[in-house]
Amino acid sequence: MASPPSTDAFNKQLALRFVLLLGLVSLLADATYEGARSIAGPFLATLGATGAVVGLIAGFGELVGYGLRLVSGLLTDRTRRYWTITLFGYVVNLAAVPLLALAGRWETAAALLVAERVGKAVRTPARDVMLSHATSRLGAGWAFGLHEALDQVGAVAGPLLVAALLRGGASYRSGFAALIVPAVAAIAVLLVARALYARPQDLEPASVPLESKGLAKVYWLYLGAVGLVAAGYVDFPLIAYHFERAGVVGSVSIPAFYAVAMGVDAVAALAFGRLFDRFGLSVLVAVSLLSALVAPLAFLGGFHAALLGAALWGVGMGAQESVMRAAVAGMVPAERRGAAYGVFNAGYGLTWFAGSAVLGALYDVSLWGLVAFSVAAQAAAAALFLALVGQLRQGGTPR
Repeated sequence: MASPPSTDAFNKQLALRFVLLLGLVSLLADATYEGARSIAGPFLATLGATGAVVGLIAGFGELVGYGLRLVSGLLTDRTRRYWTITLFGYVVNLAAVPLLALAGRWETAAALLVAERVGKAVRTPARDVMLSHATSRLGAGWAFGLHEALDQVGAVAGPLLVAALLRGGASYRSGFAALIVPAVAAIAVLLVARALYARPQDLEPASVPLESKGLAKVYWLYLGAVGLVAAGYVDFPLIAYHFERAGVVGSVSIPAFYAVAMGVDAVAALAFGRLFDRFGLSVLVAVSLLSALVAPLAFLGGFHAALLGAALWGVGMGAQESVMRAAVAGMVPAERRGAAYGVFNAGYGLTWFAGSAVLGALYDVSLWGLVAFSVAAQAAAAALFLALVGQLRQGGTPR
């Protein structure tokens, strides 16, 4: 007779199932709002928005979205109401998307796009804290990488659904309206996960100790490097705006390009998650250098260069959504992770907003200026990550 599974093996299975359940929620949620984001830029253009306005809206949405994560993270640590905060955030996040079908002015559409980011801000720290409780069983890089990979399956499906609708003659508004289906499904699965895992913190046997007095310095240096990545990372709505305005990619093909980016994102999240568990933060040096190629390819090249640029954009996003979150989980104890994720995301969003505003303004003035700014920021991030890796190795600080 086969022996029963050990307690450790059983707990690992529970943790894996939890990650898969939350991954399915993210899959359906991403199918909703990434499908919308794939056509947000061109839709705003049809309502009369300029390139600077598109860049400002995208950046402001990220600023509000990431800034509010600080408040949400602190609230998460204070109340421990993980599921309540997560559910409320998902409802706001997903309800805004189909309402875009009713927007008649770019100002209204902008408000809804910002509301979608607000909902994501509310639920992300609480969800990430719940995910972090599974990392001790599965490995931080792998757990967050697996979640991000499932997340991006939806991010591919959503834009492809919208692309298929557009090719069939549907309008942008019809595309937004169709996304109500995955939105409702995401909430249903979330309720199931809540019923099965009422206390996800029980998945983690003990808190991660905060041993080094120098960890705070390392943490802020890490956030500085992440901020440089965010500042120089061109948001996809501006890339899509350029594709259509310059005639590089046809309007019906833009969602397909975004789907390619999301597909690469999924693979990159799994690969870099595994690499992170083995090599630590050094993998972000390579990611930053690859990200430096996005702007030149997307804004200065033709069709095939644009396609490669979209793919590399996905590589960078995959690493940002997996490795960067996984690193935070290992830097702070469990009882402070809500605040840690909130601070991390607030800083990320602030620099994303500043960079998006600059990049949007540069687009209307000089494509070469836009490219130079983006490449310089990514190169500086790579240098700071490299210095940080050296400091961690010298000081023996946990990866």
